[in-house]
Amino acid sequence: MIVSLVGLRGSGKSAVGRRLAERLDFDFVDGDEEIERVAGRSVAEIFAESGEPGFRQIEREVVVGLLERDRLVLASGGGAILDERTRADLRRSGPVCWLRASPETLAARVVSDESTGDRRPRLAGTGVLEEMKELSSTRAPLYADAATIEVETEGRTIAEVAEELYSLVVADVAEGGGE
Repeated sequence: MIVSLVGLRGSGKSAVGRRLAERLDFDFVDGDEEIERVAGRSVAEIFAESGEPGFRQIEREVVVGLLERDRLVLASGGGAILDERTRADLRRSGPVCWLRASPETLAARVVSDESTGDRRPRLAGTGVLEEMKELSSTRAPLYADAATIEVETEGRTIAEVAEELYSLVVADVAEGGGE
């Protein structure tokens, strides 16, 4: 079984995913880090050299490979759900958990995360808050389509979100939804 975390940049997928994997005694993979490892370049470099279509192709290949594993928590890239096949593949592999927060909270988290600026490209030609509002609006239906579990991260600690996800994932699997 794979537990996939989806949501926009800043939603907490990596931080929560590490904690959830530890709680489940699963491996953890950050999708963007795996893409960088496989490609030998940063996400920003891939975008600069190959554009978004080139990046999305690499992302698709990496996700498909990761979904062949078992006992894995996958923090997918924020845009992995743009591909309909990927959304379906994630659902077939196990619970898909959408981590949600307001655009304002996401923007504040992104701005305070020093690691994100150099490694990840801006996806809109606007400020961070405007980008988060735009992406929230366009991607929310896709996250909703992919998700079997939704969790609000607004005003909550990583530990609180991970513990709620743990309970929901265990309940989902017990009901037969996770496999």
